[in-house]
Amino acid sequence: MTTSVRRTAGLLAAAALLPLALTACSSNSSDPGKSGSSDEAAAPATKSSDNRGNSTAPASSMGQPFGPACSAVPKNGAGSFDGMAEDPVATAASSNPALSTLVTAVKKADLVDTLNNARNITVFAPTNDAFKKIPKATLDKVLSDKAELTKILTYHVVGRKLTPKNLEHGSFDTLEKSKVMTSGSGESYTVNDSAKVVCGNVRTANANVHIIDTVLMPKN
Repeated sequence: MTTSVRRTAGLLAAAALLPLALTACSSNSSDPGKSGSSDEAAAPATKSSDNRGNSTAPASSMGQPFGPACSAVPKNGAGSFDGMAEDPVATAASSNPALSTLVTAVKKADLVDTLNNARNITVFAPTNDAFKKIPKATLDKVLSDKAELTKILTYHVVGRKLTPKNLEHGSFDTLEKSKVMTSGSGESYTVNDSAKVVCGNVRTANANVHIIDTVLMPKN
């Protein structure tokens, strides 16, 4: 009887340590110096985003979506995190009502195929509210100027997948050919010291998406 009790206690202790071991492996694989490993580690974690409350680690370090705007994302369907993970980035964005202005702009600039066919990119995606910060007359003018619109939109795209770890202190070349600067930690990040990441770590079939609250403007 004593042997059986000891064996049961040992199994329970091993089971209790297993989640901690898996968490440690996930954290190690997110080292930005290891090419591709951070994206592979993030993929299964996104599927388990409903379990964030069971861990004391920040969602960002677990490869899960994080930020106040994430609560508005549908739980199921094409616009959910799982649904968007199955579609290329422009198609995935069209399923998110909070990104409808961005999707309209992408269509006007004829960038849908460019974004959908790109591989391993990051998109800083402004919300509808971010576009509303721009005076209507100015926004209407930009939307009607394809060259200027293309310049602005491609400034929001980086040619590699960026994890929160990468965003802590970074400078990245954009498709527009100039740089964006990022900083932050935990679940709080900014881009160019002006745009806040309000829902980060959103995965699509070909991109990592960090939804932001301000439209980024490249320097002329």
